[in-house]
Formats: sequence, structure tokens, C-alpha cells
Amino acid sequence: MKILVIGGTRFFGIHMIRELLRHGHEVTIATRGHAEDEFGDRVNRLMMDAADAGSVKAALEGTFYDVVIDKVAYSSADIRRICDVIRCRKFIHMSSTAVYDPLHMDTCETDYDPFKHELVWLERADADYDEGKRQAEAALAQQYDVLNWTAVRYPFVVGTDDYTGRLKFYADHVRRKIPMHIDDIDMQMGLIRSDEAGKFMAFLAESDLQGPVNGCATGTISIREILDYISRKTGKKPVLSEAGDEAPYNGLEEDYSINTQKAQEAGYHFSSLKDWIYELLDELVMEKNEKRKCEV
Repeated sequence: MKILVIGGTRFFGIHMIRELLRHGHEVTIATRGHAEDEFGDRVNRLMMDAADAGSVKAALEGTFYDVVIDKVAYSSADIRRICDVIRCRKFIHMSSTAVYDPLHMDTCETDYDPFKHELVWLERADADYDEGKRQAEAALAQQYDVLNWTAVRYPFVVGTDDYTGRLKFYADHVRRKIPMHIDDIDMQMGLIRSDEAGKFMAFLAESDLQGPVNGCATGTISIREILDYISRKTGKKPVLSEAGDEAPYNGLEEDYSINTQKAQEAGYHFSSLKDWIYELLDELVMEKNEKRKCEV
């Protein structure tokens, strides 16, 4: 199939493109051209600024793709710029579990219905991340349903390639005994590994699945469990203080897990979080130790 990927040149987008190429698809990457990638002449390339309607029209008008995967839309206006121009059989939007208000145990796709959310045409700067993603989905559902769309909802994506450094924060702070403020150390949360996040996106390109769909590793983990493991590996205890650095996962309102039954019924089965999270923490702790050796 001919597949257009808007964005996708870092983090789990790299895993997604690798998987699409492994399956023999003809992949075109549309970016502003600011970031290098590993794909060389294995992909086609378009120069395009998705935030500029003129740039989008110049790059996409008159083109057709079997599948379009948009990884950079953060608002209803972002969706409109692309969907007013693009022609395709299937449109995949990278959404987020941030659309749920709030997240809770066994969060299902039906907990946020983009068909019923009041649609407001706004730019990404006009709303916070959560509402921007809701509006992006609302635009698809209410204005562009003819595109046969899927909105992929992930919680926090983690991995050694995670540019946000969320899990690295804990490894670094424990190892260096830096005080940190954690607002709910026992809160249970769901995560997905970056390579699996990319592979599921590639799976959806070949799937008939439509509408919102959750993606998440099976099971949950608490910050306490993460810290206890890092503490055992480093031999150092975490320093907790209300005056410490704000921890990355602060601000979540309650325990949550993500229901992935819809994806499972379509044939995709996610990994168990506890099967890989501790190995990932090992790598992050080792990475910190290796950096320290290099600095000495």
C-alpha cells in the first residue's frame, strides 16, 4: 500500500515506519525537513509544514494514498488543514488517553465520544493538550467521517528512546539522591513501550478497525514499585520532599488502567507491562551509570 506518514521521524514513529517498511509498504514521510532519520532512500519524502495551510495544499493537493497516518495533529485546525486536502482510503490520527476526563480503572473507548463533544475550530495554542486532542477527534468524527478514520489513544509511552525522559527522571534522582516531589506514590497507571506503540500503528494501517481505539500494555504499575526497584538496583533510597523537583507523572487524578478489548478483538494482543518494565529500568539505570563512568 501507499502510505503517507505526517511526522514520525522520532520516538515510536521510527518503530512504526520500520514496521511498515518490513511489511513491504511504499512509505512517504511528510515533514518540515528539520530532523534527520535513518531511512535514507527506503522512503519517499515531502517537505511540508502541517501548521501552514498553503504548505499543506502545495504538498498534498491532487495526491492519493491508501493510508494516511498523522502523528502531529494537536487540534481541530490541524485536522482541517490536512483533511480538506488529502484523498485516502483510511486516515489514522495519533490521539491520546488524555481525551478521557478523568482516566480511571478499565478506561474504555466509549468514555469519550468525539461525536458528542462540542466541536470548536481552534489552533493548538488555543487550548491545553487534552482539549486539543479532544477537538482533533471531534473534527474527524463530525466533519470528516467519510475518511474512514481511526484515532489511536495511548497513555504514557516509555522506552530508552523516550525523549521526554520521564522514567529517566526517577533513575537519575534516586542514583544522585536528588529530592523529588511525588503527589501520589501508590497511584496505579498504564504504560506502553515505544516499539509496541509503533508496531500497533503499523498494524492499524492494515486493519479494518475504525473509530477510537486504545493501545496499552496489559497491567499497571505504581511509582512506588518503580522506585523500590531502582533503589534495589542502585543501593540508594529515594529522597522524597514536597520541596523537591516535581515528578513527571504528578497531576493524575486517580488510579487508571486502559481497556484494550477493542484492539484484541481486531487481532492485536499487547504485551504484559510487568514482562518488560523492569528490564527497561535496568537499561535506564545502567545508562546513568555508564554516563557517570565516562564523566570520571
